[in-house]
Amino acid sequence: MSDLVFPAPAPTRLPVAGSSAAFPVGRVFCIGRNYSWAVGEPKPREMPAWFMKPATAVVPAHGLLPWPPGTGDFCHEIEMVVAIGRGGRDIAPAQVEPHHVWGYAAGLDLTRRDLQQQAKRAGGPWEAAKAFDHSAPCTPIVPAATCGHPRQGAVWLAVNGIERQRADLSELLWPVPELVAMLSRSIALAPGDLIFTGTPAGVGPLAPGDVLSAGVADIGRIAMTVDRAPAPILAVHPSASPHQETFP
Repeated sequence: MSDLVFPAPAPTRLPVAGSSAAFPVGRVFCIGRNYSWAVGEPKPREMPAWFMKPATAVVPAHGLLPWPPGTGDFCHEIEMVVAIGRGGRDIAPAQVEPHHVWGYAAGLDLTRRDLQQQAKRAGGPWEAAKAFDHSAPCTPIVPAATCGHPRQGAVWLAVNGIERQRADLSELLWPVPELVAMLSRSIALAPGDLIFTGTPAGVGPLAPGDVLSAGVADIGRIAMTVDRAPAPILAVHPSASPHQETFP
């Protein structure tokens, strides 16, 4: 007999590419500016800022992309995603890839840009702009044992067949080992954590009916269509009603 006042939420999971296994998602960390957005822009001296999304924001990166409530400026950001398989604190950069990175994926850091600008002007937090339902679509995790640790490869995104974002992983201002090491100096990382590593220039607004395609190197491809309908309510326990979405 359980002492829980209601059934515990089902964990968020992502499929593992080429396998029947699933990757259990813990926390979602997102890195701020990590590509140069202007020609000749110098590399900043300080590591980029970071913020978080809930694990429940992670959804499969295919099919319909629900329009979020409360915004008139819904924007895309394509990013490589790092999946942590072994946690730790104060990790040395040289130890990150051989010991702590389990795999990689392609993901979208979706943003309610108007709410973000309001938060910036007020000096307030970004949760309303970043941490909404369905705000972190992600492809299946490709194990590092399969793909290695990508240091180069295209990062791109197109809307209705027109390319908006393109860069190369080699252009990351702060590469994966340094990003993971930075985070581990602030908090103890844990297995299941996802790290969105930053987006190239060209972020822009989406509109209902837009067809979005994107990819990261040979890691993952995204194909989604923006739907004006609101996001379905996520199923959080086994007794959820039939209209609620169940994440696999």
